[in-house]
Amino acid sequence: DMRTDLNLLLECLKYQMDCPLSQKEALITIYSICQQNSEASEYFREIGGLMFINDLAKSSVHDIVKEAALFTLGIIIESNVYCQQTLCTSALFEDLILFLIKKDSAVNLKRMSVYVILVLVSNNKNGQTYVRDTGCISLLLQLFRKTLCTSEKNLSGENTDPSYQLWSSVCSTLCACVNNPQNEDNQNICCSVFPYAKEWLESCTEPEIVRPICSFLGLTVANNSYVQKYFVSIGGLDTLAKVLLELTHDSCLSHSSMKLAVVVTKTLDACIANNSAMSVVLAKYHTVSELLKLLSNETLSTGEKISIILAIGHCTEVCEENQCELLQNNGLPLMIQVLTESQDEELIKAATFVLQNCKQMTEQLSLKSYANSLNMNNGEELDVRVRKRCLQEYWKEAEEILHRINSIEKEHDEERVQGETFVANSEVLRSHEVNPADPKKYTERTHKEVCCPQMTSKLNNQVLAPSVTSAPQKDETVNSMDAASTRQTEQRNIPCSVTELQTDNVPQSHSANGKTACGKNQTALQAGLYFLVTFFLPHLDQHSFFTEKTERVKSTSAISSSHKTADLRCLGCTAGGLSLNSKTFTKMLQNCLHRCEHHRVILEAEERYRRKLRKVAAGN
Repeated sequence: DMRTDLNLLLECLKYQMDCPLSQKEALITIYSICQQNSEASEYFREIGGLMFINDLAKSSVHDIVKEAALFTLGIIIESNVYCQQTLCTSALFEDLILFLIKKDSAVNLKRMSVYVILVLVSNNKNGQTYVRDTGCISLLLQLFRKTLCTSEKNLSGENTDPSYQLWSSVCSTLCACVNNPQNEDNQNICCSVFPYAKEWLESCTEPEIVRPICSFLGLTVANNSYVQKYFVSIGGLDTLAKVLLELTHDSCLSHSSMKLAVVVTKTLDACIANNSAMSVVLAKYHTVSELLKLLSNETLSTGEKISIILAIGHCTEVCEENQCELLQNNGLPLMIQVLTESQDEELIKAATFVLQNCKQMTEQLSLKSYANSLNMNNGEELDVRVRKRCLQEYWKEAEEILHRINSIEKEHDEERVQGETFVANSEVLRSHEVNPADPKKYTERTHKEVCCPQMTSKLNNQVLAPSVTSAPQKDETVNSMDAASTRQTEQRNIPCSVTELQTDNVPQSHSANGKTACGKNQTALQAGLYFLVTFFLPHLDQHSFFTEKTERVKSTSAISSSHKTADLRCLGCTAGGLSLNSKTFTKMLQNCLHRCEHHRVILEAEERYRRKLRKVAAGN
């Protein structure tokens, strides 16, 4: 019985005062019972065991008993909130300070004292106040500055240096002093050691050093504009950018470097989250391009991807240089891919945040990019020009496809009304097979066929991207969170992604359920095309691009109108009732010797679009 055991162990402690080894064994047994057991910890408090161990830690002359008593106290406090409230007093903090300042105190005894401070302040506002008012936090900061000496310490393995273990415990305790709940007073005090943290990051990139420092920095600057500005003023943001640059270069070879780069990314993001104007510091280190390289790593978890995309979002929120770098490094197609393929709500919100930032790009961005290109050598300038040209062609292609989609969508309602006619036509088509290789039979069959009122088949929307229900006005404000939430709901049942649709990985049947799945696939692609056309087309060379676009659309419309009645109806026009998918439909059009103007343009647009997608995929 747990209660009987605790009573006996407490009696053993009281009657073995002259035997430190027996007391140590009893303490070890007590914390093994109370560890992660709130009921046992509460009972031990009720029988007076908690206060007895507290007195034992102060009165014992044996270090092994003191260390075991402090560790047992920490375990019990961590397991039960009532025990935490009982011991969270200024008197206990003062006793712990004495253990830390005594010169003859062993390193392990100091580490146990720091552990008790950690559990007292964790999730406890009163504990955060006591640690400040008693001066304990100042002592912890002194240990942070003086305990670590990276050039002489063994930082990994079984024989880890005790001084490093103490320093690591101090870092964890300082994190608890400033966070959960956030304590601005403690944050303002802790920023005094930022220069030391910066110096260590510059001299050492070992994970055992970088991780604790990044955790401490990230929580100390979180949601505190004053501390963030101070960190930037001493060059801390520059140091983080350099460390990230070094780690991303190593991440191609080392998995641990990739994981550590994500940790640095989170810290860097915390430094600019409340003041995105400071992200201009990162432009000279090409941080956005490094983050995009890191994001392309296939081993990242969803949480790590969210952290990286949020950092990209804060970097590009107001900084034009970072926005330009995002475009030049194919960041836009990558964000659209994340938006349309992901089923995680937070990841979709993060990608939408980046796309919302890109919406704000204006002609000044193009001018800025041109000014920067003057300082490049010939090879770099040529590379930038090629990328810009590819992006413009990419937007033009998307706009052309959207134009075709809109014409198809207008006829969608007519197809529903004439569903019965399609069924009848389906039976006729099944009983009269058409051989595209025989022009004579095909021509005869075409003239015998009853003309359908619509110009395009309902299957065309599988060859192209799905339709966009409506294009918002130029000045319309988009709610990114609502849009992301809507996309998340619609994408939960999407069977395939944008890339998969464009590479013919489409379900092979088009029954009633197939139509439903097709509609959901359209929603996923609709999100991507929505951002492509509505957000970004207006900001790419508005003077020349729109003039060319208008002339091309008018010319295409005029040609289509003049040939509408003259062209023969091809297989695409007469396949209204067949069970086809995008793969078989495309092959049917390719084998058709007499394609109408409408389906010829569609087939050409699809081929160009697929080539662009393959280029983008290869670039990434």
